[in-house]
Amino acid sequence: MTKEMSIITLSLLLCADLLDFVRGYLTVTIEPLPPVVMGDTVTLKCNFRTDGNLREIVWFRVTEGGTSKQKIFTYDAMYNTNFSHMEDFRRREDLVYQSTVRLPEVQMEDDGPYECHVGIYDRASREKVVLASGSITLNVMSPPKSISVEAANQPARFNRYEAQNFTLVCIVTGGKPAPVVYFKRDGELIEVHPFTSSEKVENRGLLGAKDNQPLISRELDDTKVQKSLSFQGPYSEPVRLDKDRPQRSYTSGAPSQEEPSPTTEVIPETVISREFPRWVLSSSPLYFFNHTQSELHDGTMEVQATLTWHLNPQLDNEALFSCEVKHPALSMPMKAEVTLSAPKGPKLSMAPSRAEVGDTVRIKVEGFQMGPKANEVFPEPLFIWTRVGGPLLDGSEERFGKVLVLDRVPAELNGSMYRCTVQNPLGSTNTHTRLIVFENPRIKKKPKHLNLPNSSGDLLGPSLMMLLLSLTLELT
Repeated sequence: MTKEMSIITLSLLLCADLLDFVRGYLTVTIEPLPPVVMGDTVTLKCNFRTDGNLREIVWFRVTEGGTSKQKIFTYDAMYNTNFSHMEDFRRREDLVYQSTVRLPEVQMEDDGPYECHVGIYDRASREKVVLASGSITLNVMSPPKSISVEAANQPARFNRYEAQNFTLVCIVTGGKPAPVVYFKRDGELIEVHPFTSSEKVENRGLLGAKDNQPLISRELDDTKVQKSLSFQGPYSEPVRLDKDRPQRSYTSGAPSQEEPSPTTEVIPETVISREFPRWVLSSSPLYFFNHTQSELHDGTMEVQATLTWHLNPQLDNEALFSCEVKHPALSMPMKAEVTLSAPKGPKLSMAPSRAEVGDTVRIKVEGFQMGPKANEVFPEPLFIWTRVGGPLLDGSEERFGKVLVLDRVPAELNGSMYRCTVQNPLGSTNTHTRLIVFENPRIKKKPKHLNLPNSSGDLLGPSLMMLLLSLTLELT
C-alpha cells in the first residue's frame, strides 16, 4: 500500500511539473513605500518574475472603497519588439521585469490602494494569457493647514468675588494623520490632568472653595507658577462653562483714527481691573486637558484640544499661552500664541461731531490705550452701555456691543452722561462720556399768539385786534 501511495504521489508531482512547464509561472510584487508628504514626487515600482513571454502590464488606482478601479498606465508587449523570446523551449529561463509609475506632486486624493496587473502568454496556446497582480497602499501625509487659539464661552463678565473656570481651545485643521497637540505657558510645558466628564471634574474640585484662602496681603501676588511637562488625555466631553453668560449681541467695528469729538466731554476713567479680588489661590492651578478629533471631507483631520483651569486675574494677566503641534510632515513644531490681558483705557468717539436735536448719535469704542498692541485684548471683552442716573433712550437699562446708537436725540438729553463698561474674565474698566446736544436750526418753532382778555372775561374779537394793530403802527 505504501508503494502504491508513493507511485501516486510521484505521478502527481510529475503532472504538476509538466503543467507548470507548459503554462509557465508568474510572480508579481510591488516594492513597499513609507508614508509620503503631500507635494512629493512618488515612484511606484512593480517587480515580476516569469519564464514566459510578457503580454501586458496595467496599473490601476482603486477608488470608492475598492468598488471602482481607474486605469492609470498600460503597457502592451504586442506592439513592442524589445520583449524577450525563449531560445530553448525546453530550458526554463527566469526573466525579471520592472514597471514603474511616477506620480508627481501627490495630493490627498492620490491616497489609497494601487494595483499592478501583469499578463504572460500561455505556453500551451498563444491565445490564452496567464494573469497575476500585486497591490500597495499609498499613504499620503498632510501637514496641518491652520492652527488657532480661542477662548471658550466668551465674552464673559468679570467676577472679583470668586474664581471662574476658564478654557482655552486650540483648533488644528488639515493634518493627516492627526497631530499631537500640547500647551505651554510662558514657553514651558504645562502639566495637565485628563478628565472624562464635567461631573467628574466637579467631584474632584476644579480648585474649589477648599483650595482658596482670603487675600491677606498683596505680597501673595508674587506667587510663582510651577511648570512641568504636558501629556495628552483620553477623548472625552469638554466642560461646559459660564452657562449664564450674556448673548453675543455686540457689533464689531474697525478702529479708526478719529480724534474725540467736540461734543464728548473727557471724564477720567474709573479702572476696576486693578482692584484685587477677594480671593486668592493657595497653590498652583490644576490644568485639565481634553482633546477630540474628527475627519473632514478631504480625508484630513481636525483636532480640538482644550485647557481648563481656575483663572486668577492677578497671576494670569499678561501670561503668554501657546498651543503647539507636532506632526511627522512638519520639520519643526507649529504653534499659535495668545497673551491674556485685561481691558484698560477704552477710547471713545462720537458721530456726528456736532450733535443736534433730532440727529442719530453713535458712540463707539475705537480701541484701548495699552501701547503698541492697543487693540489686542484677549479674551474678547464684553461692552456694556448704561446711562448715569436713568435708563437709555429706548427705555432699557443696558446695551451690549461696541457701538451705542441713540436715535433722534431730543433736547432733554443735553448734558446726559453715558458709561461704557468693558470687561473680560481678567478685569473690568469704566469710561464715561457726556452728550452735548445743540439746537437744530432746521426745526421751526411754533409762533406764540397774543390773547388778551376783555372786561367781560372773553377774548378780544378780530375787529378790536385790528384796531390795536393800527394804533401800534401809527405810534411807530
